[in-house]
Amino acid sequence: MKLNDIQVIDLFAGPGGLGEGFSSAADEAFKILVSAEKDQFAYQTLRLRAYYRLLLRKAQDKQSLYLDFCNDFRDSPWDEGTEDLWREAGEEAKLIELGTESGNAELDSAIQQKLNQELPWVLIGGPPCQAYSLVGRSRNKGKIDYQPENDDRHFLYKEYLRIIQKYRPAIFVMENVKGILSSKVNGELIFHSILKDLSDPDSAFNEGKSAGGYRILSLVKDVVFKRGDSPTSINPHDFIIQAEEYGVPQARHRVILLGVREDIQITGTQLLRKVEKQVSVGEVTFDLPPLRSKLSREEDSSQIWAGTVSGHAKYLTSNSNDQKLGHEIHMAMNGISKHIHTGGTRMPAENYPLPVQSELLAEWYTQNRPQVWLNHEARAHMASDLRRYLYAAAFAKAYNRSPKGADDFRVPGLEPQHKNWETGNFADRFRVQVSDKPSNTVTSHMAKDGHYFIHYDPSQCRSLTVREAARIQTFPDNYFFQGNRTQQYHQVGNAVPPYLAKQIAEIVYNLFACLKI
Repeated sequence: MKLNDIQVIDLFAGPGGLGEGFSSAADEAFKILVSAEKDQFAYQTLRLRAYYRLLLRKAQDKQSLYLDFCNDFRDSPWDEGTEDLWREAGEEAKLIELGTESGNAELDSAIQQKLNQELPWVLIGGPPCQAYSLVGRSRNKGKIDYQPENDDRHFLYKEYLRIIQKYRPAIFVMENVKGILSSKVNGELIFHSILKDLSDPDSAFNEGKSAGGYRILSLVKDVVFKRGDSPTSINPHDFIIQAEEYGVPQARHRVILLGVREDIQITGTQLLRKVEKQVSVGEVTFDLPPLRSKLSREEDSSQIWAGTVSGHAKYLTSNSNDQKLGHEIHMAMNGISKHIHTGGTRMPAENYPLPVQSELLAEWYTQNRPQVWLNHEARAHMASDLRRYLYAAAFAKAYNRSPKGADDFRVPGLEPQHKNWETGNFADRFRVQVSDKPSNTVTSHMAKDGHYFIHYDPSQCRSLTVREAARIQTFPDNYFFQGNRTQQYHQVGNAVPPYLAKQIAEIVYNLFACLKI
């Protein structure tokens, strides 16, 4: 059975990672009706991408407008002939804060206007995770009088649940951090409450008469949670997807729930298929042009930067007896002269001299890409940190792992000014993304601290750019993140990898195509 224009509502959409995956799946069978996001810069990215998809659907002869905008050939992505599509993109992408009276009212109005409830549809989204994440909970412990039950962020999933209960999607997909499995409110595991609420939305809202519930499926294990089941009867870790096992070049472990309405008959298992070989960071970033880092808090130029890094190299080789490390630092110095660029929002691509090494993802990244590298700009680092970056990246090349703490940072003068440095509490203070392995989880925290995302090439002495992070997150090269660089990092770090979302969407499509609803 062939299906077209399967309706999708996307809540807490961010820059649109889940939506991008669904829109790309099953010969573009899914059509996003509404995507809601409260951050204005993520919304700008979301709307621009919605407009690009509308061009592909309705005006392919005009898609050059989008690419010309990316290439900086024009100031806006639309003209008089496509202004109506730009407005339509604004009707699809909504700047809405869910959980507020006005935001909920605007969302309901958009759904009621656009959704054909006579047809099956899909709800997707990931309620904000700051209250559930281990980092967020650690910060909250330091706040005087912090009470989890008073933190509204714990209950934003109920805004997602409200749409399920009111509009009854045939299927829903909900994503969150794995910290949600251990987060507690009033001494109770929040994940247990979420499972019970999602499986029986009417009971969650104290509705006297139930219109039916949902089965909650794992996408990696043959596990189903049904209405009336006890949450203690299942292993919550069975709902964790390890993205690196499914072609995403990072060890991103997230809880993803597939909800299927009870009246839909399911045959067989609905599981993602693991890749035979994991994709590494180097395979998806090696073709990007090398950059030099910028210098912060002092004058910056390519000559000053090269002199600074060369001085660090001499210091490191003269203060270390490690021959393998010394060799990598020497090799790095040979590459310094290439790095005259610091990149930019739109960096000339110069004929794309290198192919993407990952055969699995090459076409995914490069299809219909512009003539520039978007969002590929090095950030500035203090000169003292350049020495640590050079050392750490050279160490990673020599030993195929990132150095950890005081034991590995053995050269005098590399230790940061942390009184607990020797205790091991900051063992991962400087973390290199090793080229032949999947990266660590890309997070929004990289917007504030590049130390956890050091580039594997010692000659570049820098942290990852937004475009490199986007490649690791599997965003296509023509995905143009809006806002300043910090805001772009936030968007990429908070997103669902589109390539993983595409695989989930294929499973959802098969449920629609093969079953009687």
